[in-house]
Amino acid sequence: MTREAAWLSVTNDTLPALLSSAGGPFDVVQAYRPRTPRSRAASLYVTRRNLKNEAFANVRRMGSYLFQLQIVWPLSNSQGSAEQDQQNLDDALELVLQRVVGLPFDKTHGGRFLSVAENPKWVEVEFADPRETLAAKVDFECAVAYSADDFDYTG
Repeated sequence: MTREAAWLSVTNDTLPALLSSAGGPFDVVQAYRPRTPRSRAASLYVTRRNLKNEAFANVRRMGSYLFQLQIVWPLSNSQGSAEQDQQNLDDALELVLQRVVGLPFDKTHGGRFLSVAENPKWVEVEFADPRETLAAKVDFECAVAYSADDFDYTG
């Protein structure tokens, strides 16, 4: 998780920055969701839905992850536009997708993994129902899922 959170926090390459301190849309980008998250903060938490450790070639092993980025997007105050808040979330997600897909010809997230979003070759975004967010006056939430293969090792 920390390796992927580090990649998503990079600010010195040609991909869009995600952290607000570097001009991005998120106040928080970190591995794992905290027990008491910051309130009223656009947050991206790197978690994983599963981990597989597969054996191949008799003595070689490789870990595969299904990452899940949990995104929390604050609803502006009661005077704000819910439609604009949802558009801002969509705009932020577009930047996240660009960063997840990575640099052209480098699907390793800066050498942190063997490959990311390549096996399978998809990134999926699932949104929570906005009617529930608006009724409860809480944050919009969505989850971004994609795979990553780790480097193989002898095990």
